[in-house]
Amino acid sequence: QVQLVESGGGLVQPGESLRLSCVASENIFNFNAMNWYRQAPGKEREWVASINVGGRIDYEDSVKGRFTISRNGPQNTVYLQMGNLKPEDTAVYYCNAQFLSRSYWGQGTQVTVSS
Repeated sequence: QVQLVESGGGLVQPGESLRLSCVASENIFNFNAMNWYRQAPGKEREWVASINVGGRIDYEDSVKGRFTISRNGPQNTVYLQMGNLKPEDTAVYYCNAQFLSRSYWGQGTQVTVSS
């Protein structure tokens, strides 16, 4: 069973930065794509960013220019560098690994942006 473990969440003020990490239990290049999602209180889970096996990167419009997804293959780790954080970025952030029709999820890490 694939395991994904996120870390790096916390409480920050608007304008500050955080880096989330997601460590996979196996080679991340085994998956078609590694993704970050988030779920704010009372809202649906939404996609935030993706990096596919070939290195293509995509972002949800509201985070473009502020968030950066990256990976470290030897460490089986995917990162989400978040800058200029806003209160509306407050959510539980989930790592997701996708292989064909299979989708694996981490337990999530809380990010709270508040003054």
